Amino acid sequence: MIEQYVLGLQEVDETQGATVGGKGAHLGALSRIDGIRVPAGFCVTTDAFRRIMAEAPWIDDQLDQLSRLHPDDREAIGTLSAEIRRTIEGIVLPDDVAAAITRALTGLGARAAYAVRSSATAEDLPTASFAGQQDTYLNVMGLAAILQHVSRCWASLFTERAVTYRQRNGIDHRTVYMAVVVQKMVFPQVAGVLFTADPVTSNRKVASVEASFGLGEALVSGRVNADAYKVRDSEIIDKAVATKRLAVHALPGGGTREQAIDSEQQDQPALTDAQVVRLVRLGRRIEAHFGHPQDIEWCLVDDDFQIVQSRPITTLFPVPETGDGENHVYVSVGHQQMMTDPMKPLGLSVWQLTALAPMYDAGGRLFVDVTRRLASPASRAGLLAVMGRGDPLVRDALETVIDRGDFIPSLPDEGPAGPPAGGAPAPIETDPAIVTDLIERSRASIATLQRDIQTTSGPARFDFLLAAFQEHKRAVGEPRSMQVIMAGMEASWWLNEQLQAWLGEKNAADTLTLSAPHNVTSEMGLALLDVADVIRPHPEVVAFLQKVEDEGFLDELAKLPGGREARDAIRAYLDRYGMRCVGEIDITRPRWSERPTALVPVILDNIRNFEPGAGKRRFEQGRQKAERKEQDVLERLRALPDGERKAEETKRMIDRVRTFIGYREYPKYAIVSRYFVYKQALLEEAERLVRDNVLREREDIFYLTFQELHDVARTHQADDQLIRRRKEAFRSYQALTPPRVLTSEGEGIAGAYRRDDVPTGALVGLPVSGGTVEGRARVILDLAETDLEPGDILVTAYTDPSWSPLFVAVEGLVTEVGGLMTHGAVVAREYGLPAVVGVEHATKLIRDGQRIRVHGTDGYVEILS
Repeated sequence: MIEQYVLGLQEVDETQGATVGGKGAHLGALSRIDGIRVPAGFCVTTDAFRRIMAEAPWIDDQLDQLSRLHPDDREAIGTLSAEIRRTIEGIVLPDDVAAAITRALTGLGARAAYAVRSSATAEDLPTASFAGQQDTYLNVMGLAAILQHVSRCWASLFTERAVTYRQRNGIDHRTVYMAVVVQKMVFPQVAGVLFTADPVTSNRKVASVEASFGLGEALVSGRVNADAYKVRDSEIIDKAVATKRLAVHALPGGGTREQAIDSEQQDQPALTDAQVVRLVRLGRRIEAHFGHPQDIEWCLVDDDFQIVQSRPITTLFPVPETGDGENHVYVSVGHQQMMTDPMKPLGLSVWQLTALAPMYDAGGRLFVDVTRRLASPASRAGLLAVMGRGDPLVRDALETVIDRGDFIPSLPDEGPAGPPAGGAPAPIETDPAIVTDLIERSRASIATLQRDIQTTSGPARFDFLLAAFQEHKRAVGEPRSMQVIMAGMEASWWLNEQLQAWLGEKNAADTLTLSAPHNVTSEMGLALLDVADVIRPHPEVVAFLQKVEDEGFLDELAKLPGGREARDAIRAYLDRYGMRCVGEIDITRPRWSERPTALVPVILDNIRNFEPGAGKRRFEQGRQKAERKEQDVLERLRALPDGERKAEETKRMIDRVRTFIGYREYPKYAIVSRYFVYKQALLEEAERLVRDNVLREREDIFYLTFQELHDVARTHQADDQLIRRRKEAFRSYQALTPPRVLTSEGEGIAGAYRRDDVPTGALVGLPVSGGTVEGRARVILDLAETDLEPGDILVTAYTDPSWSPLFVAVEGLVTEVGGLMTHGAVVAREYGLPAVVGVEHATKLIRDGQRIRVHGTDGYVEILS
């Protein structure tokens, strides 16, 4: 292959990133767009960089040392990366490389001034922006100086910041190469940046422009103030003209310097309104070419805009694809399910295939389209009522969209309003046998699924699963099950509302529902206390568990005194609850049965922090407390006017809530039980496909949708490139935070509590379990890293049912995500833990170890130290 050391920008397009780096490829593509002006120039290719690196083979040893360093070892990274830069800058350019650069410069004008700009191959990808990690040099003049600055750009691949970024993101230093862009210098009157989507709200219809006098370098580096504009549909909707005291200008002999701006010019707009609108139109043309919102650097020279950089904006949350051009409003499923992490494609598609409502995926998360429900006044009221009870932030965000007036079309009411979402209108009698019957039928259905799926394999297994998904939906949506859930919730709401009205007591149902029967999630936490009781008398087992790393540790346990009993206790627990795990709505997540080490830290905490018999004792204490509360409430009611009637109604509702509220957790348990059966069956198929050399590894199936995997099983052909792209996309989604409410314009709307009844400086949230508690905050983001002491308060992002075993060991709960009837709230009430959920950024605002006070009745958290 003939090496090409130089390519003109006009010879380059976006497919040549491996040859000219991200910046060079983008600039080449920009230069081909009709109506877009790009300063003339060329690229020194990665062939030249490789040639230079070959001149110093000892750099290989330095790269080996570098890759072994921890990303936080700044001193060692700084020392070694500086050594590598010095080595590269000291290499004399081979004659043929220098000659190629010289020819290109002569063609453009050897006496002209140039910008010499680094362009790495890992730079400015659609899923990751590496902005500012390598160097740019402006107003470089003369052949010797340009060649020297090309070497400096090569060396800048190893700045401390660039090296640390690659170490943190698992990017091998040897897989990244440096090209250099050399462009004729432009001397603008004004320069700045243009985002074709609003970088604050993510709205794709709103462009954001920043502009200042002189070269753009000062603005990009944050040294000067800039005018700011927001533009929508060719109209400026927001404008702020800054006082611009400094500008950076090119010097006649090369280089740049800061200059003060004349006082009479400081408060003048850098651009006219017409120029701003014209610039945004150019930006939209560039965005259309690349198919993704862009972050664009531009210069204005004699009323002519020149584009000097364009890169994808990588921080925007993606928008669900509908293709109909209509306005849509989406509500996050993850915030309702207490799991806001990204899901892999198989997880997304299985949830979609088994969900009762249509769902759309974006950024590895799922959303429900509520546009039509918001458009009709009757269904809107029902939706807002349900959302308001669950998560006031979602309701407020939806009301924000509604209040804009023109985003959601108005539809006429379709007859009288139906029941609230998820509700069932027909009343049912307060009969415990209804709950036990539902549970028994669910168990029998899952046992049948487990038995029958074993008779299938290959494509026939996928056909079986599609039928199983239909049965799954029938079971989840069974009217009697829905009635029980609604009956429990409605009784709880009735008690809270009426007892506050009659007795002035807030959230009385929290105490009245303690230790309610049939709550499988709270039983799961108490059962792990029983496991700790079996292990506690055996010190050798405890010592062994403290060092466990291998997932096969259960087999090793039997060799220790007391180990057989410990193994059997853990296995019995896994038989009942092993299908659960953090993020369990994603079928691809490792279950406790697959990764039992996840439970070991919690078991060890229970051994250390509790006395034998704590599980049964705790349940009985909760039951007695609820009984005393019932007696107290009924006595106080009887003393009121019309007290006998009020006491009688309340007793009926207490019986109803205790009969039905525990079942609220069971359907999720049944869903996750089915999911584990599906997963095990699909992994068996994956193992066959690996044996037949169709897939590289078993877990590759996680990056295919169910239908794609079905096709692979049928055709015995898999798209390796698709799987690789999906893995890259999943990694990029992990850096994104999903909004509670998302519009089709890409705007994420957070919602607000709008409360003025909390102390200054307190963190506001949703009260979900009454009481006040003070203690040490334990900020825990990974269940496997628990280390709890008595009196601790758990602070975390979200708690799906898998977190319940921790609840027995803490005194209070604070989460960033959650609602009144989400799993963490239900179990917190069951255990009597004061809890506040939906506290935005709690894991960042509260530091691990701080003393905090949780006001579970009033919905706020105070940081005490």
